[in-house]
Amino acid sequence: MNDVVLRVTDLSAGYGPLTVLHDLDFEVRRGERVAIVGLNGHGKSTFFRAVSGLTGWQRGSVNLLGHEVGGTRNTGPGRYTHRIVRLGMAHMPQGDAIFPGLTVAQHLDCGAFTPAAWRRRHQRRAQLLRVFEPLARLLDAPVGRLSGGERRMVSLARGLMADAQLYLVDEPSLGLAPIVSRAVMDALLEIDLKDGAMVIAEQNLALLTGHCNRTLGMHAGQLKGND
Repeated sequence: MNDVVLRVTDLSAGYGPLTVLHDLDFEVRRGERVAIVGLNGHGKSTFFRAVSGLTGWQRGSVNLLGHEVGGTRNTGPGRYTHRIVRLGMAHMPQGDAIFPGLTVAQHLDCGAFTPAAWRRRHQRRAQLLRVFEPLARLLDAPVGRLSGGERRMVSLARGLMADAQLYLVDEPSLGLAPIVSRAVMDALLEIDLKDGAMVIAEQNLALLTGHCNRTLGMHAGQLKGND
């Protein structure tokens, strides 16, 4: 079995006339957690969006689990994202990304997007509620009534319901108080990846130190570090 989950080669991407990413090369293998650290506006979110097929345009290779999902694309952001998700990717965007009127349980069910994930949703939910313990007593609560930390847990748990091979987690601590950020990050890092991989984009390096296999810096649309 090929142990490369994601291989990105010569990736450039942007929106309209703006180029955000410049000829990126990146690789993550099964069982790895990789941190991408950098300030806002330097390309972390755009990198994840390019892998997910959500940028305005892109050039270069994005190979997910042996399938080419990149190439040259100039129109139709999101047009093929559902296919990329079905291949085994889950993208948790920054911010809460919630539906305020839906309950916690309904949000978790939304994350079981593929037929295989849907069949295993009850088992997967039980596993995640052991990790995100505060959500266990809130399953019937509308998410719009929860605290910021609880909403972030819902957003992350929903993405993890996919039981994917590649998790892209964008700024999980954004906007949270330090003690809440630590609780959210500790829960996220407790997830058993099995033969999958996780890439976490984050500004707060201290939250990730000692928990990831590698840490890369993102600056001005380029990656640098111990890749």
